[in-house]
Amino acid sequence: MTDRKQLHRDGYALLRRAIPPEWLDDLRTVFDAGVRPSDQWPVPRGMDWRYSMLDDDAKVQAVCRLPQVLAVAGELIGERFFLSQVEGREPLAGGGHQQLHRDLSAQRPGDIAMALAFFDDYGPENGATRIVPGSHRPEPGEQPFDFTNESRSVQLSGRAGDILVFDVDLVHAGSLNLIGARRRSILIGYFSEPLYASHLETVGLRNVRMDTSERFEPLDSGFGKAGIPATSVPPSTTESTIE
Repeated sequence: MTDRKQLHRDGYALLRRAIPPEWLDDLRTVFDAGVRPSDQWPVPRGMDWRYSMLDDDAKVQAVCRLPQVLAVAGELIGERFFLSQVEGREPLAGGGHQQLHRDLSAQRPGDIAMALAFFDDYGPENGATRIVPGSHRPEPGEQPFDFTNESRSVQLSGRAGDILVFDVDLVHAGSLNLIGARRRSILIGYFSEPLYASHLETVGLRNVRMDTSERFEPLDSGFGKAGIPATSVPPSTTESTIE
């Protein structure tokens, strides 16, 4: 189990097998049906990724509302929040590499949490995400992060059904899909309630079609309790209890 202290120290939790296995085939079908070329999005997407419009699908919405995911997102955000965006992403063969980066909080540190739900097995060969544990809250006086330095990055490995939940300020990046194996996933954004007005101003640009009016409360009684297995993994570990 990951406790609150560990979550806030590391800035992320990897929830192993969070998606019920019987959902995965349907989710992969939804992903493939929603794929649209770059020029069919309001803002063109990168050409070395496959993108899917699927935010209004009921099964996808169920993934976004899994209790353990909401518990970790709520713990990271620390106040009432809403589901802002869901988008399908998959690195193409020979594509998907990103430089390490932060997506950045909007109004205060930690007001956004992201989740990456994997529909296929993932690892170094097919473009698995890299993260830098603990990079979301630099120490006072610490030098600015060097996004070209990979010495502290950890590349994830795991199985279909895993979900990575992380603070938006955590340094992370996609990786090169070396062998072209499928690595379908959805990127989910949870925003604190004060960001709702600005969210509404950009729903068209982000192609948000789902209803975003629902609100979630931080699950103080749910995080880290039985049935909410928030786990994280030490560097160079592929099938440990942590990530």
